[in-house]
Amino acid sequence: MKTKYIFITGGVVSSLGKGLGSASLGALLQARGYSVRLCKLDPYLNIDPGTMSPFQHGEVFVTDDGAETDLDLGHYERFTGVPASQKDNITTGRIYQNVLNKERRGEYLGATVQVVPHITNEIKDFIAEKEGSADFVLCEIGGTVGDIESLPFLEAIRQFGNEVGAARALFLHVTLLPYIPAAGELKTKPTQHSVKELMSVGIRPRMLLCRSDRPIAPDELNKIALFCNIEENKVIPALDAQSIYDVPLTYHKEGLDTQVLDYFELDHSEEPDLSTWEEISHAIHNPESVVTIGVVGKYTNLADSYKSLNEALTHGGIANNVKVKVKFIEASIFDEGDDDAIVHELEGVNGIIVPGAFGTRGAEGKIKAVKFARERKIPYFGICFGLQMAVLEAARHLANIPDATSSEFENEGTHLIGLMTEWTKGDVKEARTETENLGGTMRLGAYPATLEKRSKIAEIYGCTDIQERHRHRYEVNINYKDTLEEAGLFFTGLSPDGALPEICERKDHPWFVAVQYHPELKSKPFDPHPLFVSFIKATIDQSRLV
Repeated sequence: MKTKYIFITGGVVSSLGKGLGSASLGALLQARGYSVRLCKLDPYLNIDPGTMSPFQHGEVFVTDDGAETDLDLGHYERFTGVPASQKDNITTGRIYQNVLNKERRGEYLGATVQVVPHITNEIKDFIAEKEGSADFVLCEIGGTVGDIESLPFLEAIRQFGNEVGAARALFLHVTLLPYIPAAGELKTKPTQHSVKELMSVGIRPRMLLCRSDRPIAPDELNKIALFCNIEENKVIPALDAQSIYDVPLTYHKEGLDTQVLDYFELDHSEEPDLSTWEEISHAIHNPESVVTIGVVGKYTNLADSYKSLNEALTHGGIANNVKVKVKFIEASIFDEGDDDAIVHELEGVNGIIVPGAFGTRGAEGKIKAVKFARERKIPYFGICFGLQMAVLEAARHLANIPDATSSEFENEGTHLIGLMTEWTKGDVKEARTETENLGGTMRLGAYPATLEKRSKIAEIYGCTDIQERHRHRYEVNINYKDTLEEAGLFFTGLSPDGALPEICERKDHPWFVAVQYHPELKSKPFDPHPLFVSFIKATIDQSRLV
């Protein structure tokens, strides 16, 4: 069949869970045998989220082909297993950049460049690229209806819907029904106004997904349908769930996928195969025990800064049938603190993770956390920056290099970690300098690594050749490999040319592994990353020893 398009918009407030809803709908359509592809249109002016603060935007999700994207693409991958790419996320900034580059090249033949048709055409071209790539393309529009910056995207999807026809385009609107304690009832008026706002720009939603923290009475749903001019069975309750991995099951129970297929006049007489999601849900709600993981980070005030990490830990817990409790610890409190502060925060955790980061703030605290894990024999998992801090800890305390540091932090000292100036991607050599722009200039995307035979890391992966996603600008200097290995920190994974350290581990420790890449980006509830499965298993063993 020809590709069918589902456009997901949001109203009333932000953070309604459009990304999670899109991902869950994609999973439900897959369970019915259809292929899906998901994409995101982001209205902010940044070219991509790569230079945005995690406190404002949450984590940056990185694809195999090196795109720095919105974190919702992580939801898409985790729920559908379909790898995202550069072509699945675009921002207002990139749209304008593309249009202005074309104008400079004279591609508009002297025409006055305007929002309509030039910007809207560029957006439509981005969507149309997906034609034929899947049975369903689910396109989420970021932001909230009524925002000025969203208008070009809304106009573009309005035009696109007209061009492909109503039989191939569905507009699904996600809204909020707030509960007013003084009145003792849910209010439908914000949803009515949101739909009115959407219709004012020419888009008539044909389905509503109504978020609520409590059950919605049938009378309220019928009232929404009446005032919003939508069929009653296409106003779908979307209640808060205990786990995000319950959402496909709860949305199916409310008829989301059934009504989508009904709109497109596709058969929905047979029930989808949701056995995988039922097994995941059962594992989450029926754990055998609990383990606590201390995450020593620098963006701990916003949980979305570590979204993929949180989910990968959950996946590791599912595989081991345990509940994983995450204790976020701000690394900077250890920077100037004494050992008592570290003991107070970390004593009692079953495992310690030092995740990715940039900059000097919190670095000394992270080094102290590594030392604590090494000395106390607590399972340690270093990710990206966490590998670099493990290297500095070993160099300072075991290899007699007390001034070991990174050129990211200071000009003085012995730089065991420095700015990468060149590396190979495929058959192409890439180069960077300190004076280049920050955006998009890191080592980004999937790169191969070769693992040492009979190492812990090779045992975990079950092979010696892997490919993982990177996002970093600094690298451990390979010239210190022998010195560090004499101190007990062994580099058991290198780039294929042997120039870039990728993995280190300690053989005098029950579980001490650090990697330069981001394994959390490829973990899924139905296919947990082996490193997280192994790490959580080690923490279970640790908890039994306490």
